Amino acid sequence: MGKLGGFLLILLIGAVILAPVVMALDLDPMPGDFVLSWNHHTYQVPVLWSLCASGALALLYSLYRR
Repeated sequence: MGKLGGFLLILLIGAVILAPVVMALDLDPMPGDFVLSWNHHTYQVPVLWSLCASGALALLYSLYRR
């Protein structure tokens, strides 16, 4: 898998975990976000915001490890 594959996996898993947190912040929608309708409620899932937050945390973790 290599280092790049592991980093991308951590980035993706982190984005999935951080998506509800970023949804609670109620940030402006960006291109790439999608809307879910569930029980007559709409939820905007912030894909790019979550990936950015996950990438920042992954970079901080990699810098902290050194």
